Amino acid sequence: MAGMGPPPKPAGQRRRRNATVAMTRLPAEGRGGRRAPNWPLVPDVVMAARRDLLAAAVADLEEDLAELEGTRKEASVRRRLESTKEKLAIIKAQMRAQRALEADLWRDLWRLPQAVAWERMRWTRDVAQYVRHKVLAELGDLAAAKEARQWSDRLGLSPMAMLRLRWEVVVDETAAKRAERADRDQPAAPVAPGQPAADPLAALRAV
Repeated sequence: MAGMGPPPKPAGQRRRRNATVAMTRLPAEGRGGRRAPNWPLVPDVVMAARRDLLAAAVADLEEDLAELEGTRKEASVRRRLESTKEKLAIIKAQMRAQRALEADLWRDLWRLPQAVAWERMRWTRDVAQYVRHKVLAELGDLAAAKEARQWSDRLGLSPMAMLRLRWEVVVDETAAKRAERADRDQPAAPVAPGQPAADPLAALRAV
């Protein structure tokens, strides 16, 4: 009939204008307690280079001090030596802290539900890059803090980032009910011989 427009398409050919991408479901228990992957990055080469340069400077200043002992320049070289030793000690302490913090954060991240998706997509090095920048940020590196925020978004480490990646955390209801049933069926602790049973009204009477 004129003015009625074209007939509707068959159901199989229709396209929904509000169709959305399906969510990827991540188990709340994560990777099931499995160990984190091996750490894939080399030690921080920037920190190592600074440490080596300071160590070389300390050695040079110690040689200079030995040659200048008893001269007017001795005090100046000694002050420079002590200052350089202090910087070297700080770098070494930072490197020890960095290694320990990286190991802890790496282990904790692979326990998260998001780790299931990282493992599927082989994002091991991406997670390691985030760990390195995050730890450096915690040690006071502002540039690393900006990098860490960007990696955090990419890895889905915030609710908004998870929404953009179409990830959602789901609870294994069967396992949860099984655990709840096990707790409910667990027998009460026996009362020791001669010990009276706990009186639930005792606390009220004591008030």
